Parts: sequence; C-alpha cells; structure tokens
Amino acid sequence: MQLPSIAFLYEIFKKSSSVQTDTRKLKLGDIYFALKGPNFNGNVFASSALEAGASFAVVDEAIPNSEAIDDRILQVRDVLTTLQDLAKHHRQQFDIPFIAITGSNGKTTTKELIAAVLSTHFKTYTTVGNLNNHIGVPLTLLSVQSDAQMAVIEMGANHLNEIGSYCQYAMPNYGMITNCGKAHLEGFGSEEGVKKGKGELYDYLKINNGAVFVMKDYDYLNTMSSGIENIITYGNTHGELQGQPQTNNGLLQVVFTKGTLLDKIQTQLVGDYNLPNVLAAVCIGQYFKVPIEKIKSTIENYAPSNSRSQLTGWKNNQIILDAYNANPSSMKVAVDNFAKLAAENKIICLGGMKELGEATFNEHQALVEQLQQTTWTKVVLVGTEFKDCTHHYNFFDTVVAAKKWLNDQNFVQHTILIKGSRGIQMEQLIAE
Repeated sequence: MQLPSIAFLYEIFKKSSSVQTDTRKLKLGDIYFALKGPNFNGNVFASSALEAGASFAVVDEAIPNSEAIDDRILQVRDVLTTLQDLAKHHRQQFDIPFIAITGSNGKTTTKELIAAVLSTHFKTYTTVGNLNNHIGVPLTLLSVQSDAQMAVIEMGANHLNEIGSYCQYAMPNYGMITNCGKAHLEGFGSEEGVKKGKGELYDYLKINNGAVFVMKDYDYLNTMSSGIENIITYGNTHGELQGQPQTNNGLLQVVFTKGTLLDKIQTQLVGDYNLPNVLAAVCIGQYFKVPIEKIKSTIENYAPSNSRSQLTGWKNNQIILDAYNANPSSMKVAVDNFAKLAAENKIICLGGMKELGEATFNEHQALVEQLQQTTWTKVVLVGTEFKDCTHHYNFFDTVVAAKKWLNDQNFVQHTILIKGSRGIQMEQLIAE
C-alpha cells in the first residue's frame, strides 16, 4: 500500500475547512486526524467522523467495514507524526514573524497580551486557550490562514526535549521565555532541568539566527541567552524598556521609566507578578512598531478570563481568582503579593500543586511555612498534597468539602485569594 505523501495531504488540507481531532467538534468539510493515547483510540471513530461530515479521515490502523468509504480514509504510519509533519509543511509556506513563548509561569497571559497588541496592527493568529502541547502546537500552526502577518505560538512542556521538538515544526524566528521556576519538577527533575528544557527555545533560535525578548532582571535568562546575536530586553530595573509596578484599587498599574513614550498603563490584572507580562507585550509591540496608543488601550482593555489573575466578586466579598494553575514559584509570588495587598479580612484558599514528584511534601510544607509568616483571617488548604504537612489551618481533602465549609461561614466584606493547580479546580469554591 502506498502511503499518502505530505504534499498530497497538504493539497487536501488547503481545500478543507480545518483540521479536527475530536469528533464531537467536527464541522462539515474538516479533516479528521485519528489520534491515539493511553486511554483512547481515534481510529475507532474514523467512520463516524466521515458520517458526521468530515471530508477525510487520517488513520494509522485498518478500519473494518470501510469498503464504501475507502477513498476518504487515508492510512499513514503514525497519525501524530503526520499531523506534525503537515503543520511543518504549512509553516514553511509563510515568511512572517512566528513568535514562540514558553516559561514556567505567565506564558498564557503573556501570549494573550502580545497577541492582542499585535492584532491591533497586524492580522495575527495565536494559540487558542492553552493548546500548547505536542498536539496543540501543530493544530495552532494549521489554524494560521494565508492572510497572516503575525503568529504567536505558546509552547508548554513538562520534560526535556519537548520544546526542542516543537521548534522543529513551528520554526520560530522570534522567541521569549517568561521565566524558569519550580514547575513540572516530576518531569524535569530539578530547577536546572527546567532551565535546560525551556532553554531549548533559545538553543533553536541561536542556531537559526532568531531574535529573543529577554526579561533583563532575571540573571539566569541573561546567562541562558548569551551567544544569541539579536536580543531585545525589558525589565523592572534593567533593560531597554523599563517599568515599575504600582497598585491601584487592587489592580496592577505600570509606570514606565525608560524606553517608551508611554507614561503609564492601568491594567485589569491583579498582582505585581504580572509586571513582566505587561512589559513583554509593550516591548514586542514597540519592536514591531505598533503605535503606542494602540498598545496602551489594548492592554488597558484586556480583561483576564479562565481564572487567571481575575478580580471578581462573590457574596459581597472581593475575590482574586488565580486558579488556572499553580506551582511552587507561582504560589510564592501570589502569597507574597496577597500579603502586601492593602486589605482587611484576608482569606487565603490554596489548592495542592501537581506534578512535583518526590518534591511534593517538601514544597507543600515550605508553602505552609511561608503562610505562617503572615497573619490571615482564615487559611484554607485543599487537596491530599497538604495532608501530611504540619499546620493548624483548615484542611479539606476535596474542593467539594471546602466549598461547603466556605458557604457555611457567610463571610461578608472579605478579600479572598483562590489559587491551585488545574487538577484541584479551586474555582469551584465560588461556582454557583
């Protein structure tokens, strides 16, 4: 059997509506890629995908009873590799800036700010949500249309050689690492492992004469990026662009001190830890000559969603909802920021941190000890990760139990920080 070539698949792709890996989201004319995983096999759904309106199904197993639709079933050696190869072929059709963003914390917010700024001046395509893994990156690339002038690609990773592999088909010519912290230690092994893994983006750009945007205040990023010819810097106290954080009604305000005609930007983001994200968006916007008034208005109008640094309300209380994800580095800065916040009756609700491997107990105990340095009205810890830690706080195995307790307290006029790993779903504490 002769396997279809990438060139052949690309001709089909150009005539299709889009690419889809989930039959539940299929639109008429999509190409269905039958991916496999530990708990699913997309090949099983190939026939139903075609019945639902897919133009073709790309599979890597024989499909039983498919004689009547054989011409619409394209069998390849490996569906995932084919998807990635097709994405690379599509990427090679463009001669525009492809900006890759990775890091331990803040990459999705940074990506959204940068894409929003660039979109005011260029036709810009970007990662939807956090489709930033070995499936999400090629799907994002394949979503870039022929009218594109800019592409912003988010790359997530939890082990070595992952970012490097994404670069092989995303082929970025610009990149930035937001930071390197204690995230995914189970896969990376250590903070040095995190730096090595994230640094694969710098490695690729160094070899391919790309440019990087670097947070100059982080010494380790300066070290990691050494040898790259094209470096554009920003920071709080160092860099070509500089800005200082201030708090205005609980929200971050950035006052610029160098490298821009902007005076200040009032954001809708909570926390000084969002300063580098805002500076990155301004830096990249200015680099690509987006008018500063567009940069300012776009960032000021950006409202965070999906439980990321949101300031919201619940039963006459003020809520800082930052429950999309958490790791030791992001937890530390969130607690520090909340401790500094000028508010009375502060309640802190923290969910367990996932993917820490052997470091799980030590990192959660360290977090407890950090909490003990500040007086809080109440502290609520949720998740079995805290079970063996030494403390006198309110502890619940599940968010369901914590939610019941929180509802029973009838708190009014309190300021509540809610943060935890995605697996804990801490946003459920205030869900209706």
